[in-house]
Formats: sequence, C-alpha cells, structure tokens
Amino acid sequence: MKKLTGISLAVTLALTSVSSFAKITPEEAAKLGKELTPVGAEMAANADGSIPAWTGGITTVPEGYKSGDHHPDPYPTDKVQYTVDASNYEQYKNLLSPGQQKLFATYPKTFKMNVYQTRRSASYPQHVYDETLNNATRSELIRDGNGIAKAAVGVPFPIPANGLEAIWNHTLRYRGESLTREGGQAAPTASGDFTYIGFNEALMIPYGVKGASYADLEATNILFKFKQQVSEPARLAGTALLVHETMDQIKTPRQAWTYNTGQRRVRRAPNVAYDAPGTASDGLRTTDDFDMFNGAPDRYTWELKGKQELLIPYNDYRLHSDSLKYDDILQAGHINPDLVRYEKHRVWVVEAKLKSGTSHIYKQRTFYIDEDSWQVSVADMYDNRNELYRVAVAHGLNYYELPAQWSTLEVYHDLQSRRYIAIGLDNEHDMYDFTPKHKDRDFTSSALRRQGRR
Repeated sequence: MKKLTGISLAVTLALTSVSSFAKITPEEAAKLGKELTPVGAEMAANADGSIPAWTGGITTVPEGYKSGDHHPDPYPTDKVQYTVDASNYEQYKNLLSPGQQKLFATYPKTFKMNVYQTRRSASYPQHVYDETLNNATRSELIRDGNGIAKAAVGVPFPIPANGLEAIWNHTLRYRGESLTREGGQAAPTASGDFTYIGFNEALMIPYGVKGASYADLEATNILFKFKQQVSEPARLAGTALLVHETMDQIKTPRQAWTYNTGQRRVRRAPNVAYDAPGTASDGLRTTDDFDMFNGAPDRYTWELKGKQELLIPYNDYRLHSDSLKYDDILQAGHINPDLVRYEKHRVWVVEAKLKSGTSHIYKQRTFYIDEDSWQVSVADMYDNRNELYRVAVAHGLNYYELPAQWSTLEVYHDLQSRRYIAIGLDNEHDMYDFTPKHKDRDFTSSALRRQGRR
C-alpha cells in the first residue's frame, strides 16, 4: 500500500475496522466548512503546497459563457509543468495507480501525462452544502450496505467511515436534477479505426431535487431514472434502454427494460447489471463500469484504505471543446494525450474484493475518488488471476450552470486486447441541457415503446 496522506495510518485502520454503520457525531460534523470543505475534503493545502487550499472552487464563469455552450477553459494561460512518459514514470510511481503505470508500459512510445498546476475547481450550490451537513449526522446504510436511508440531495457521508460509504458518495454525488444530452461512444480497433455510436439520453434524479425529502425518496424507493436511445448508426438506431435505480436495492433491485427495433417490443432486462457487457461496447466494459461504478455493491467487500496524492485528469476543458472532432481525440491504443490535462489531487482509495460464492469478471477493483467531488477519477480492475485487466479514467470538469464537478469523457482501457472504449463523446453535438423538467411518465416502458417506434 502506498504512503497515505491527509489522515494517519492509525486513523485509517480504525476507520476500516468499523463493521457497523455508525453515524458521526455533531462535533465531527462541525468540521465541515471549517477544517473540511462542505463535502468533506481537506480544506488545507498539502505539505509542499503543490495541492493548494480549497477556496470555494469555481464560483464565477468565464466572460462570454452562456448556458448551452461547451464550457470554455477558465485557465487558458496555464502551462504544462512537467510531462510523465515511459522514460520517467518510475520517478512518479507514488503519484500513479498500478493501472496508470501499466498504461506507460503498454504504450511506451505514445502514452504520456502532461501535468498542470492543480486547480481545486470543484463547487456545488449552497443548498447541496446545506443538505450535506444535514446528511452527515443522519444518513444510514441499510441492508448490509446495499441500500441507503435518511439521505437527500447532498453527499450522504462527507466523513466516511468505510468503503461502502465512500462508494455511495460517488453514486449520489450532485449532478443536478434532470438533463437531456446527445453524444456517444467509440471503441477504436488496434489500428485506430472506429465506428461512432450515438445516443440520445435523459436522466431524472429525484435524489438531487432541491428540497427533496428523504422520507419521500424512501417511499418511492427511486434514486434516479435513466433512458437511452441509440441514434446512429442506422443498423442500431432506435434500440433503447430504460433503468430505474433504487435506494433500497434488496427491497427492490434495479429495474430495467430494453426496446429492440427488430422485434418492436419492450422486454424486461434483469441482466442489465453487474458484469453484463455494456451497450454496444464490443465487450470492453461491464454494465457496472458505466459512470466508473454504478449499481448494487453486494458482490464485493469494500475497504477504505485512506488517502493518497494522485495524478488525475482534471479541468479537462480542452478535451471537452466543440472545436475538436472525434478524429482529433480518438487514436490507436488511447485517446490523444496532448488534449488531456492532468493535475495532482488527493483521492480516497477504496478497494473492492469479490465475495466468496459470488461471480464477476473483476476479482478486485480499486477506486481512486477525488476528495473535492466524490467523482471516481481512476479505477483499476483485476481479473481472476489477480492480473491488471482494465483501467478506467474519468476526465472531469466543472459544469458552470449547476455548478457541479462531473466527467466530460470516460475511457475504459482493456489491457489484454490493447483496446479502449471512450464514452461521453459530445464535441460534435449540443451541450448537455440541465433545464428539462422530466416527469415520471417519460420513464415508463410505454414511453420507451413509443420513443422506439418514432
């Protein structure tokens, strides 16, 4: 295990030994907004100042920006401070996950990390901070951690006591109340050729609605509803997916439906979970890889290992730009590294190990979670031989109109096939629209059928 920073090893071991899901005390919660940020990150800079103190994140938008634009870079004059590549990455091993190190070894001639000044840009609305403080002393994990209670809107466990609480923080991080978006994915071949798969998606997040009551959320048992329709290529267009994600996943597991254009009918899809292959993914990611991790955590044991400093993609506005074409981004082996901005940040480290008697193609997963946003930034996945299998990377930025920190692109590297899939490509499409007021009737099996037949 790498040297832990931010909290002592003794405290870390104490946290990870917690077997019950005890709430924190009011005295502990009082640290939020003082020595800890409102979502539980360390307020202070690191020892050498290379990670600055958090001062509120982005609270004003660049001049000329308006909602609906691709988000302009708020730091356009920042320069590359240093570059990590195959010739020197071992000097930076303490700032790299094992999976990141493997990428340098796998693509020694082309993979690199351009490292910039660290900008702690993550910010959220004040009501999210307020509800995070309320959650801090009341939120509970139930059903052995497979459900959550007494939480709404904000981070449920800003001072996590165990790995399950930390991964639920990622699942429930604030991303607005609802949205529609266009975009897609591509899985380049070993030579770099790719077919773009386009999607039209809608997301309704009752958990994130300002003023949401945890009692009402528990009564409906819905965290969010997600609908996805393939828009291109023509051979797949119209295929659709609907997911209802629940708060108590033992009481009511995830509900999912698919619409197949050939059969022109909606079917229940209980296999849209765990390690079932992702939609049109060429088998390069699992269903629960989407959004870096999603769904029921019940097949793993979860251990909070502590914190460390890591080089992660951050403020990736250049990669997000609508001046780019997908050909500029996608290439053989990995995306174009000249478009990616890396920064040094503190991350929570959570290790998930497959439980005896359960099955999954990943025997172990290690998640590196940005302390300022609870976004999983890097995930290393291991196969049944305990060998590194896949490495997932989330390229994050601040969406000014919410505001919220979220990924603009997620890239899943398969080390065995030497291929990857990039999800969230939207450079050639309109920007996300966070203003729609979706209704429950938009997320029914009947609505899925109607949409598929258009």
